[in-house]
Amino acid sequence: MVRIGYTMMTEQAGPRELVSHVVRAENAGFDFSVISDHSFPWLESQGHAPYAWSVLGAAAQATSRIPLMTYVTCPTFRYHPAVVAQKAATMQILSQGRFRLGLGSGENLKLTAFGAYGGSGKPRIGQVPVCYDPDRDAAVARAHDQFRWSLAGWKANAELPGPAAFEQAAQHTRPDDVAAAVACGDDVDAFVAAVRPYAEAGFTEVALIQIGGEHQTPFLEWAETKLLPALRDL
Repeated sequence: MVRIGYTMMTEQAGPRELVSHVVRAENAGFDFSVISDHSFPWLESQGHAPYAWSVLGAAAQATSRIPLMTYVTCPTFRYHPAVVAQKAATMQILSQGRFRLGLGSGENLKLTAFGAYGGSGKPRIGQVPVCYDPDRDAAVARAHDQFRWSLAGWKANAELPGPAAFEQAAQHTRPDDVAAAVACGDDVDAFVAAVRPYAEAGFTEVALIQIGGEHQTPFLEWAETKLLPALRDL
């Protein structure tokens, strides 16, 4: 039987809301929960970008059963691997063994906040590991500058596209285009049909994403009473 997960999207809800959502997901019967780990939302209208690892720590304390997992975190250009290892070990203790570390190579658009990519899309290795700079004073100065413009919303560096670039790229996407690609609405059969190929292909876990921070509570109520029972039969 495929296990069904709930996704905490840091782009579309604040940290307190994300924790309350995962508590509700645990009560609804979801088998696990994953969390996105990005530095800013895809669109300005989403309005959120809380730090995933802080949310995970709070979620570990607020829940007791549901497994937690990064979905995914980048252990190269965004975080030093040793830092990721320390965070994962801490989470494993806080959650009493319920944490799993999901790793990814990083998203080009999101990693520009760290100076990891230029306009060509190629990594600019020398700009990222500021802690390795032989001139420690220069490294601190560079880190201070990056911290200052990060808090300001990444507007100080003209090379950082941020949500505006993604919104521009997606401006021609119509609601019908989305509906043709993913299951939408409250038709349980449509969602079962969307998950079934993964179950038949041998996937043991499928994480569901409900789009829209304000829609999480009604989705979780609907999932508990209608969607999850139907998916259990796969």
